[in-house]
Amino acid sequence: MSGFGITDFWTYLIGVIIIVVLPGPNSLLVLTTAAQYGVKEGYRAACAIFLGDAILMLLAVVGVASLLKAEPVLFTAIKVLGALYLCYLGFGLLRKAWFLLRMEESRLKPSSPVNLTPHSFRRALLLSLSNPKAILFFISFFIQFVDPTYAHPGLSFLILGVVLELVSAIYLSVLIFVGVQLAIWFQRRRILTVGATSSVGALFIGFGVKLVTTTLS
Repeated sequence: MSGFGITDFWTYLIGVIIIVVLPGPNSLLVLTTAAQYGVKEGYRAACAIFLGDAILMLLAVVGVASLLKAEPVLFTAIKVLGALYLCYLGFGLLRKAWFLLRMEESRLKPSSPVNLTPHSFRRALLLSLSNPKAILFFISFFIQFVDPTYAHPGLSFLILGVVLELVSAIYLSVLIFVGVQLAIWFQRRRILTVGATSSVGALFIGFGVKLVTTTLS
């Protein structure tokens, strides 16, 4: 990869794998969507994550990271909006868990399902774009593996971005099929479903709190 201005490619690949598999709101949303709506909706959410990451990487390369550093108020505003959206998703899951618990207590089946993500693509895309610090991360991470003397650094960033998206696609595909199997297993265990749904909701709220307390440093 040195011919494309990329240094330490294998170190980069290992770093990408570690970063992708670390639990986060994006992967959690894809897993939850697949568990509740199946493989098709899971891939819709995953495609939105791919698009969102691509947009953030492009913004990082064209210099939006520098703008966010220069304008702390803008960074804070985007960060707060992102945190509110994460909390919105979290409370939606908690509401669903409460509904399932009431169903279990009354032993009644719902006439129609409660939709967590009626528009999986849109919600996943908003979630992917809701973390402005991701832009700063992408530029600070990628730049470590780009040869500053290479004549076409844009090509280097493109290759690094494609590699990240491929690793993400493999991992999210695994999560999608795991989510579908989990849904089958949980169908006869409604109390466990309540616990899992409320736990995921709490995690989303935790992600939101974590985001709003992050800084540029």
